[in-house]
Amino acid sequence: MDITDDLSYAQTFYHRRTVRVYLNQLAQKVYTGVHKQKGESLGKFLTVWKISLPLEIYRARKSLLVALVAFLVYTLIGVLTTHINPDFARVVLGDGYVDLTNENIANGNPLAIYGMQESQLQMFMDITTNNMKVAFLTFFLGFFFTLGTHLVIFYNGIMLGTFQYFFHTKGLLITSFLGIWIHGAFEISAIVLAAGAGITAGNGWLFPKSYTRMQSLQLSTKRGLKIMMSLVPFIIAAGYLESYVTRNYQTLPDWSKWMLIFLSFTIILAYYVIYPMYVARKHPELLNEEQVGNFKPKTSFNFQKIRGFGEMMADSFRMYRLQFGKFMRVIMFVVFPLVIGIVAFQDMNHLKLQQQEHWYDWVTQFELMMGYGYHNAFDLIAIFGWTIVFTLLVAAVLWSVRTLGEEFSWKSYFQFTAKRGLGIWLANFFILLFAFTLPWWALLLGLFLFPLFLLNSASVGLNEGKFGARLKAGFKFSSQHYGNSLLLLLILLLFVTLLMQPIASVFSIHDFQGEPAIMSDLLDLLAGFVKRIAMTLDADHVLWSNVTRQLVYVLFILMFLPLVIIMTSFGFYSERERTEANGLKEEFTRFGKRSRTKESNVDFE
Repeated sequence: MDITDDLSYAQTFYHRRTVRVYLNQLAQKVYTGVHKQKGESLGKFLTVWKISLPLEIYRARKSLLVALVAFLVYTLIGVLTTHINPDFARVVLGDGYVDLTNENIANGNPLAIYGMQESQLQMFMDITTNNMKVAFLTFFLGFFFTLGTHLVIFYNGIMLGTFQYFFHTKGLLITSFLGIWIHGAFEISAIVLAAGAGITAGNGWLFPKSYTRMQSLQLSTKRGLKIMMSLVPFIIAAGYLESYVTRNYQTLPDWSKWMLIFLSFTIILAYYVIYPMYVARKHPELLNEEQVGNFKPKTSFNFQKIRGFGEMMADSFRMYRLQFGKFMRVIMFVVFPLVIGIVAFQDMNHLKLQQQEHWYDWVTQFELMMGYGYHNAFDLIAIFGWTIVFTLLVAAVLWSVRTLGEEFSWKSYFQFTAKRGLGIWLANFFILLFAFTLPWWALLLGLFLFPLFLLNSASVGLNEGKFGARLKAGFKFSSQHYGNSLLLLLILLLFVTLLMQPIASVFSIHDFQGEPAIMSDLLDLLAGFVKRIAMTLDADHVLWSNVTRQLVYVLFILMFLPLVIIMTSFGFYSERERTEANGLKEEFTRFGKRSRTKESNVDFE
């Protein structure tokens, strides 16, 4: 109180004295200490499970119902298709699984596959990890207009219906039901609920109501994540039951299996249907309460400023979100068609290789698409085409940064590209030289060389003066920014690895028959689905599977590279300010005219 009293007196009578700043800093420290956030208590944790989570489940009841109905429809499709065509089980489950199951049935143990792994603990760890991955993948894919979520539950529903009807054809429906639903009650329910959470998140993007799409997506994502958090104990329980109970199903009496299945479904219905209705009626005042965050996006950026690494990263993501529609319009209508043409050209150029499965798929596909495998002279044409593509992409992003605040204009973009395009192409030459000449494993070592050229294109595209001076400044700024650039590349590499794990894992290594050997992902699921469709149409299933993978890789490149270019732009502006101090010189003109506690005319200039 004494400090704030002195601060008030100083602000009133000492207009040009730094004592005001000193007292304000002291007051900030005191208030920060007094209002420091304390750790959450156990009671708060229990309240979340008793009230917050059930309310979120009740709010998402329509999405959860849609997920359940869709899953049941997909399961029925699997049943009817297998009834019409019994060989459909081989398409969905695979020849190896069907043959092994037929052998197990002949040996009197139809579900022996659940006991094939010797270590129960290892089985529990593997199953729980896989179920967690599937559940969170189902949720994550809801962001893609909910289509990805429907794809996952479609695949699982078809597989479940086919699996159960396959055993029905063998006269073992009850046996299989009592075996798999011991753990399946929790496992299948978790997948359906994760799909409902994914649809909840995706609906925020599709149906924003009175919010912007980004604001609505933030709110719906929080709701979906809360539902996902509630699923974790049930996923762990499903893994435990499958590892320690299902594998011993033959030794258990039937009444105990029925009781376990009934109890599991009762718990799911109680917590996800009955209890949320009870909480919603008991706390109607909380039902429509919105936890609205701070929705004040940063729409202006000071380019005459030295940024630290953290601020540069944060501003880059904000700029990416703000200008996404602007540069992505150019990429989709100019860059993407060129990429499709080059990739199609390379597929015809390497048709035999594209009709084969590859051990390390993404490494081989990038080599074939871009041509740096140098299998023939046509690869050189593809490489040249990619240099043009990268130039147009970089120009689109730099133009959007340079014209921040202006409306989209094709004329403006083409004028910028015509003026700066050749310079950007030459500035990118050094990076592309490494990318197209070094083998993929050597590119990891090239990370320590890339920062020396990373700011060249930004300097050429955003700086003023003759090309030689801009390129020279690019080398200078790149060397000065080396540490931050290297850290930037390493963090982005880690970010990409984590982001792509559920979609197209960098660890998804295949054996020579094309089956996942280490870690499967959504791309494996999608490519396998396309492969099966192509097989039924008597098409080249391996070729179309590889084309599907290529499309995902291309879309990822076009979505990710703009973020890197924006980061290099902020790096360029920061190093230019460090060297030329234009912003500091401008601040000198305002020296003595500004107030630290009061607004003046100079603040609005």
